Amino acid sequence: MSQKIVIFGLGDISEIAHFYFSQDNNIEVCAFTADKEFIDKDKFCNLPVVPFEEIEKTFSPNEYKMFIAVSYAKLNQVRTQKYNEAKNKGYSFVSYISPHATVAANAEIGENCFIFEDNTVQPFVKIGNNVTLWSGNHIGHHSTIEDNCFIASHVVISGGCTIGEYSFIGVNATLRDHLQIGKKCIIGAGAIIMSNTEDEGVYVPERTKIFGKKSSEVRL
Repeated sequence: MSQKIVIFGLGDISEIAHFYFSQDNNIEVCAFTADKEFIDKDKFCNLPVVPFEEIEKTFSPNEYKMFIAVSYAKLNQVRTQKYNEAKNKGYSFVSYISPHATVAANAEIGENCFIFEDNTVQPFVKIGNNVTLWSGNHIGHHSTIEDNCFIASHVVISGGCTIGEYSFIGVNATLRDHLQIGKKCIIGAGAIIMSNTEDEGVYVPERTKIFGKKSSEVRL
């Protein structure tokens, strides 16, 4: 018997979540929800849209679960706020783990997680609640990703690392083994982190500079 769910959100990530859940025979997406002030349509992905303020009247938490499909806005705090509000309404949550991800049998994964294709999650990894792993990441053995984090694509987290809650790690970042990434950190795209970071730290590499010639002047 499939689980019936409601997706919070009316943006790109909500549409992507619907796409993936629709391929899972164990999940049936029944509706979308959002704060009333942001609703400007009756349907999304051909499903009804119900104001979040009154969602439990139509889709009771006794019968439906929820998935909060929100980005890393305000360092993941928007997604976390809605996750907590839905929990206070009595909802439990589903997680999506792509069948094309490689996840060790003893890895621990929390609720309301979104794990895309081509992720490698090695043995003894612990992933908290409300975490997004976009496509193509490597999460090394014995690492922990705390609650409410967002890991973009092609990130390498080496073994034994801890990622503090609310952190964001950008595409192609690389973390050395046995590091402690502070809470609410931003690790920029392409960053190479070789030592522990501070809480609320922002770590970005130097940007590639434009070359002093036009492409037509360069010999290949």
